[in-house]
Amino acid sequence: MKRDLKINNKMQQKVRWLYVLLGIIIMMFLGTVYSYSVFRIPLEEEFQIGSTESGLPYMTSLAFYAIFMFLTGKYIEKYDPRMIILTGGLLVAVGWIMSSFATNIIMLTITYGCIGGAGVGIAYGAPMNVVAKWFPEKKGFAVGMVLIGFGLSPLITAPLARVLVESFGVMQTFLILGVCLSVLLPIVAFPLSYPRQIDIKQVEYDRGKVDETLNVQVYEMIRMRTFKGIYLNFVIGTMIGLMLIGSTVNIGVDYVGMDSKIVTQFMALFAIFNGLGRPIFGWVTDKLKPQKAMFLSYALILASSVLMLLWGKGNEIIFVISFSMFWFNLGGWLAIAPASTLKLFGIKYYTQNYGLIFTAYGFGAITGVSTTGGLLDATGNYDSIFYYVLILCILGIFLTTKFMRDNISKGV
Repeated sequence: MKRDLKINNKMQQKVRWLYVLLGIIIMMFLGTVYSYSVFRIPLEEEFQIGSTESGLPYMTSLAFYAIFMFLTGKYIEKYDPRMIILTGGLLVAVGWIMSSFATNIIMLTITYGCIGGAGVGIAYGAPMNVVAKWFPEKKGFAVGMVLIGFGLSPLITAPLARVLVESFGVMQTFLILGVCLSVLLPIVAFPLSYPRQIDIKQVEYDRGKVDETLNVQVYEMIRMRTFKGIYLNFVIGTMIGLMLIGSTVNIGVDYVGMDSKIVTQFMALFAIFNGLGRPIFGWVTDKLKPQKAMFLSYALILASSVLMLLWGKGNEIIFVISFSMFWFNLGGWLAIAPASTLKLFGIKYYTQNYGLIFTAYGFGAITGVSTTGGLLDATGNYDSIFYYVLILCILGIFLTTKFMRDNISKGV
């Protein structure tokens, strides 16, 4: 009998790590949306438009991604995760396929931005929820591992998309990628399932670290101080990350004096750091308190900003070190937020709770990108961006101190 239990336990350990691997692959497919920059110049030539118009589909896809992740949250627990992923994946595939027939940027914004972005938002939460249930003792680390696929996706999909655009043209590339997604996503999603109660019992973990009674609903969560702490800090973390990532090439060329091709080559390194930030900060949030993970992120961002202000101008080494940390910390916040949500509010209503918290990403994206442009227009100097980051970090440290209490088990 004991021997059978030991064999079953070993099988469950292998199965749950298989789910992590499948989750990474699914996220890599969904993260293809981040490779949009490859299409911008070809689309500008195809439709005879400027850079502002060519960015509309991408901005719209991010907005719909955040909105539909929130809307889907309350349904994920009610349906099989495979059905959720297949529904979202089908929308992504349809959006890409329909994009290949777009005749203007408005049509492309609807197909790629609205339809494709909605699909990403629908499917995004399901793989995270599956692995969180299979890893009750280290949910943050497991979720961070799955999210590494989303962060590293451009590292693989962007070069692939570039080759396809050069070989077949931009519109045909949308069709090829859409068809591939429609075939591959169902195959990868098919094995996923939530654990049964017997599966959980067979998985060895330290139950002393798992509060199985902590199940806070959305209406309770929004009244808690720690919700304000996570939400406001997530806005700040994504503001900093997205505005610096969006300015990486410009800062490298105009502020540091590097060749644009060299900066582009370093983007692969930055993407790796962005991906690594997710499991590492997920693990830190698991092992320590969310408060300490937030303090660590702000400390790294502060140090990187000071390096850029003091020695960054004309210094390629400082640029590479600092921007590796900036990208690393954006990935980190995309793990701190879900891991903190799990740790503070429990897993039963996790997808609903994190769906609401994830709207902070949308606010951070809009605010960060818009204020960066305003600062540069007003000052004409990239130093102003780094001073702005310093101010945001100090504000974030204050909010963390104010709202993220030690008594995190009750989320008060």
